[in-house]
Amino acid sequence: MFWFKSLFFLAASALFLPMGLSVAGDKEYKIGLMCPITGKWASEGQDMQNIVTLLVDEANKNGGVNGRKITLIAADDAGDPRTAALAAQKLVSAGVLAVIGTYGSAVTEASQNIFAEADIIQIGTGSTSVRLTEKGLPLFFRTCPRDDDQGKTAASVIRKGGYKSVAILHDNSSYAKGLAEESRGGLQKLGTKVIFFDALTPGERDYTAILTKLKTTGPDLVFFTGYYPETGMLLRQMREMGWSVPMMGGDAANHQDLVKIAGVKAAAGYSFVSPPLPQDLDAAEAKNFLSLYKARYRSVPVSVWAVLAGDAFKVIEAALRAGKDNPKDMAAWFKTLKNLPCLSGAVGFDAKGDRVGEFYRLYKVNDKGVFEMQPK
Repeated sequence: MFWFKSLFFLAASALFLPMGLSVAGDKEYKIGLMCPITGKWASEGQDMQNIVTLLVDEANKNGGVNGRKITLIAADDAGDPRTAALAAQKLVSAGVLAVIGTYGSAVTEASQNIFAEADIIQIGTGSTSVRLTEKGLPLFFRTCPRDDDQGKTAASVIRKGGYKSVAILHDNSSYAKGLAEESRGGLQKLGTKVIFFDALTPGERDYTAILTKLKTTGPDLVFFTGYYPETGMLLRQMREMGWSVPMMGGDAANHQDLVKIAGVKAAAGYSFVSPPLPQDLDAAEAKNFLSLYKARYRSVPVSVWAVLAGDAFKVIEAALRAGKDNPKDMAAWFKTLKNLPCLSGAVGFDAKGDRVGEFYRLYKVNDKGVFEMQPK
């Protein structure tokens, strides 16, 4: 049995070798996609898969990269940290060179060490928690900005809006709590009062109790930093209560399902800060992508996070075309990027792996339920 155990050990070890070292082969580049294809954020994950699949197909149709085909391997993390660890192991075993994803900060964090230990590039796409890039992991990057950047933008927008007393509500997730804390700090520096700071429990169907408690504080604005399903529920129930105080959110609200959950009338007037969608940009890369997307899916993207997954693929593709097919070389090359044309605008990274540049914009929902980007 010794020979069998030795053979098994060698085979298992080969599965975990970094893609750029020996398992890349001469015929393909394997790229992983980790996203929530099922679960409460399934629409986000499905959009991510659609966009990255489209870009991979286009690259292969045009001859691949350096004469090699790109193979996309998807793993469903279900928006759950425990499932994410299993999904990460699947991608490591598949021998991928780099991984795109994932959406939630806590979900990404559950996978970071797995990819780091396997020497695999990981590019987060919706994971904005500050601490993800404060760990010093050399192969971790993200195409989304950080919560502290978003918090500063949100505080500035709120201040410019003339709101003097703000109620901040979050959902205790890594993302939402982090954004809430960063926004509170920014508002306090600007002299705006934060008169309420508390959390709700995500996934519930009735938020009237916390809304009633919140209403008694008399805020000029409610700033909820959580995700679009709870945002939609809050808007709908505020309307049912007859409470018409303005409500604002962060970029996790940027999904058209928000309007479906809230209803058009309840959603009208709601605003949020977010990276822009391709249909709001004039860049050639965005216009070309939109044309391809419409031709295949007969629609436009509804999730900015899916678009940022597309950005992640574009930077990986560019690195491969530059001959950087070793994870460490690819990481070093990423840190030289400043203005690579991508789907949501120019992409570059700093020494920590964070996306550089200011590209947050203010969106408002009109009376037809459409997200309209506001002038700067």
